[in-house]
Amino acid sequence: MAGKLTALEKSRRAAAHPDRPGERCHAPAGTWLPLVDPNRCEAKGDCVEVCPHDVFLVGPIDPSAYATLGLLGKLRNRAHGGRTATTPGATDCRACGLCVVACPEGAITLRPPPEPPTIGP
Repeated sequence: MAGKLTALEKSRRAAAHPDRPGERCHAPAGTWLPLVDPNRCEAKGDCVEVCPHDVFLVGPIDPSAYATLGLLGKLRNRAHGGRTATTPGATDCRACGLCVVACPEGAITLRPPPEPPTIGP
């Protein structure tokens, strides 16, 4: 049985993933936002390990966020120690997409930059 992957191995695997979204770390900081679905997050911390810009933190879920979880989300959260991933460094996100493909639960998505406003009649 293979051992647990190191952070470097997780990063390399995520970087090579064919479904990696985003702009491969070439976006200006803060133009993309990583979103964590707390109903799916199991606080395993892969996002923290692969993010080169320290966007993520795994810690206790905020009570107001916990209150918005569905029944299965609340059960999942309790089973994983009442913890979840958050994005305190979201403004530093460069849209690498590593977090999206590294998350085993598929709990992370990247929100693309907003469409520029159209000017006209």
